[in-house]
Amino acid sequence: MKKSILLTLLLVLSLGVSGTINAADGKVYRWKLAETWGPNFPVFGDTTKNLAKMVKEMSDGRLIIRVDSANKHKSPLGVFDFVKSGQYQMAHSGSYYWKGKNFNTLFFTTIPFGMTAPEQYAWFYHGGGMELMKKVYDQYGILSFPGGNTGNQMGGWFKKEINTVEDLKGLKMRIPGFAGEVLAKLGAKPTNIPPGELYTALERNTIDALEWVGPSLDLRMGFHKIAPYYYTGWHEPATELQFMVNEEAYNSLPKDLQKILTIAMKTAAYDMYIQSYHESAINLASLKKDYPNVKMRSFPKDVMNAIQEANNELLNEFAAKDPMTAEILKSLTEYEDKARAWTNLSDRAYLDNFDAK
Repeated sequence: MKKSILLTLLLVLSLGVSGTINAADGKVYRWKLAETWGPNFPVFGDTTKNLAKMVKEMSDGRLIIRVDSANKHKSPLGVFDFVKSGQYQMAHSGSYYWKGKNFNTLFFTTIPFGMTAPEQYAWFYHGGGMELMKKVYDQYGILSFPGGNTGNQMGGWFKKEINTVEDLKGLKMRIPGFAGEVLAKLGAKPTNIPPGELYTALERNTIDALEWVGPSLDLRMGFHKIAPYYYTGWHEPATELQFMVNEEAYNSLPKDLQKILTIAMKTAAYDMYIQSYHESAINLASLKKDYPNVKMRSFPKDVMNAIQEANNELLNEFAAKDPMTAEILKSLTEYEDKARAWTNLSDRAYLDNFDAK
């Protein structure tokens, strides 16, 4: 049975409709979605195309979403303002890109040493995460929804090996979100650069290191040709992208189209998580086989200890300044404690038992 048929059945059940979906006024609604990514961007771009296709099929052509890539709207990191102003009804990006507008947005992407993807999805949909995200975005007239998870990201590509905490001082690194704040506390010089400019920045020594995603996307970007050290992750254990929707535009849709859009976003996000996992597995095998010069490393224990200490100090500082930050962190911490107990008893125990054989 095709995915579109399954989703339509799900929609019918969720609406409690027997027979056919209410076509409301029969009007065709035409929306535009601005994505941070360039045209035909793998995995991320597949997610927006998948969304648009599902919405069109499930609505029988009553809701059409045109996807504009960064090369068209010319502002990869400006899509928040596009949606806020109503210039675009939707966007696909990463919530932590907006920490300069509102620091609390970054918690809905991921935080260093935080939850894994399944743990985080459980928090969003059953642990109060969606309600907290709504509190943060309501003031901008924007609705935010999970938009696809990369899973645990790699720690980045480095031109030089990191042996001590001193090696981080003065390091120019592309690293967004809270991780940038953490490394800055240890003397690094973090910056954020749009995806399309990363390779050139690394090649021209504008930056000394960068993190992007993981094997699922990194291999296509060619970073291994310039920076031979590839480090395991700590900073983004469950990087969730986001769909942003202009609240006024959403409210103008008939109820059945609102439901179709919501279901399609949730499905497209899950599909991206699956695809990202698959691509990472395939590309890691290629990386090991075709590029044996790449040296995979984990950060030394004293470096990781310093990073985690800096992370905890900063979180406490920000929580003391902002009640909303404190509320979100309390929710994240308490839910992670519950979820991690199960993760340890299930996945971690299974993998440990498997490795012991």
